[in-house]
Amino acid sequence: MLVQQWFLIENETSYKKAILRYEQLREAKKGTSEHKEKILLAFLINKYENTQWPLPDMDPVEIIKIRMEEFDFKPADIAREYGDKGTISKVLNYKQPLSLKMIRTFHKMLRIPTDLLTKEYELS
Repeated sequence: MLVQQWFLIENETSYKKAILRYEQLREAKKGTSEHKEKILLAFLINKYENTQWPLPDMDPVEIIKIRMEEFDFKPADIAREYGDKGTISKVLNYKQPLSLKMIRTFHKMLRIPTDLLTKEYELS
């Protein structure tokens, strides 16, 4: 079996290839070579995303709103993935904090680093 060698991701083609491979390895068991490859890919993907789509220092909800606009997503698009339109609306209107499941959803759909989604912010 030919093993893929990974290098710094420098273009969209390599990025898409890395994302596809990462998805294939998502459930790799710890301690396996596939798990090691998954960890490497996560690092390389994150590094590329941070250089391509830098985010300003602001509260998580504002970052989510900016990214939704950049990716042309509506709250209903996010709700379809998350499963609850009312909760998404409450979060986007500062009435409810982000849950771990929401952080994972926003990270996956909007390519927002999780550390930016876990910052504290004021609710109204």
